[in-house]
Parts: sequence; structure tokens; C-alpha cells
Amino acid sequence: MKELAILKQQKRRNSDQVSLKKNMHKQIMSEINQDATTRNQYIIAVEKLLNRPLVSFFTSFNYPVSIDDTDCDMLQSILQNLNTSTGLALMISSPGGDGLSAERIVNICRAYSKTGEYWAIVPGKAKSAGTIIAMGASKIPNYGKDFMSFT
Repeated sequence: MKELAILKQQKRRNSDQVSLKKNMHKQIMSEINQDATTRNQYIIAVEKLLNRPLVSFFTSFNYPVSIDDTDCDMLQSILQNLNTSTGLALMISSPGGDGLSAERIVNICRAYSKTGEYWAIVPGKAKSAGTIIAMGASKIPNYGKDFMSFT
């Protein structure tokens, strides 16, 4: 009887390990495919901390992409459907791009924010046109090195 209970317990552990591995694999594949579901909890936490909606704007440092007019159009379409009555926070990470597109993004963020201002959050690097977007913000909050570990 005791041996049967031990076998059942081992089987349950093995089943739990397989389930855990499947969930980890699903999460990793989700991130690889740029699915935002794994980041949603952190975005919500940052929005609560800042008391304003957060839009993340990342361009790749590994592939030849840069900020251009299509990013302006994409950002504008997102902001049209966002409640920005308490302001706007733009989290940016980018190696750069077109300076005029960056200026247009600054103007779009200011125009769509009901407070007339936006904050820039830079968790990594914002180079060239990314710097223009960050410097166009009314505030760049500095929460120190622990900013992304508050949840």
C-alpha cells in the first residue's frame, strides 16, 4: 500500500514537471514571436507606478531597422484609442533612425496627451532619433537601477 502511494506521488511529480516545462516552452516561444502577453503584467505595474498609460516603443539593435514615418503612423493609431487624460508615458529603446520622424513622434505624443506632455522611460538605450524622442519629453523619470524590479 505504501509503495503504491509512493508510485502515485512520483507520477504526480513527473506530470507536474512536464506541465511546467510545457508552460516554460510556451512562454519562451511567445517572447520569441513578440507576443506581448508575457510583458503585460509589467506594463500594468509601470502604469500604476506612473499613474498614466504606458506605450512601449522598441526597435531592434540586432536587425537593420530604424525609426521612420511608418512608426509615426503606427504610434498615432495607437494613441487615438488610448485614454491619455492623465498624461502619457512612452517607454523607448532604439538605436535611432530618421530625425524628422523622431520630431514628428514628439509632436504626436504631445498632441495626444490630454495634459500636453509626455514622459519618456528609457530602460536601456535611446540613441540618435531615440534620444530626440526622449529629450522631447517633459520628464524622464529616474527610478534607479531597481526600476524594473519593483513588481
